[in-house]
Formats: sequence, structure tokens, C-alpha cells
Amino acid sequence: MICPLANVEEVFLTKEGAVYQCSRKNRYWLEFKNTTTSFSVSDFFLFKKRIDAIDLSKMLGDTSRSSDFAIIMPHRTERCFILSVQDIVLLREILDGAKFMIYLNSEIKEIMRQGRVLAI
Repeated sequence: MICPLANVEEVFLTKEGAVYQCSRKNRYWLEFKNTTTSFSVSDFFLFKKRIDAIDLSKMLGDTSRSSDFAIIMPHRTERCFILSVQDIVLLREILDGAKFMIYLNSEIKEIMRQGRVLAI
């Protein structure tokens, strides 16, 4: 659950999960599989890199039971993610969408700060 005192804004949302940004605490909140995990900005992007680094081809090609799931323990959280291939695909969609929206918002703010006008 996200802190009720936090000032959160939706960054990206799918039916499988969401990422919210808390400007007051400078944190990202990931909702996925009925749980919420709080990340510092740097830890959020590090978590995304770790999820992106999971080799899905290897998981799918390996017939051993140990390759059915990936276990990820993000830095500075008490959360442990036990992810199937499908979970990884869904989580990547959420994290990719959030990263794009964060980048887009940053670019828009920079353009507005510089006083440039977009030509459509």
C-alpha cells in the first residue's frame, strides 16, 4: 500500500500493475502482483536493469525445474520477487512504459523551461 501522506502521481498503468511517483519522498512505487514496493530513483532504474538482464530464452530452453522462475531481491527493500517467464514479460512492459513516461516528462519539462514551442 502506498503511504496515504505521500503525494503520488501515476507514471504508467496497465491492468497487471502500475508505477507511481512520489515527489514528496522522491520515490517510485511499483504495484505488481497485489503488492507494492517502494524504490529510490536510482534503485528503481537498477531494478529495471536487473529485470531486463534476465535471459528469457535460457529460461525457456532449460528443462530443469530451477529455470522455471527467476528470483530477484531489489536493493534496499524487503521484497523478494519470484517471477515466472510470464511475470517477467508483464513486469518488463510496466517498467519499460514507466521509463518512457519518465523520459518523456523530463523532455517536456526541459522544453518548457527553455521556453521553446513545439511545432506540430
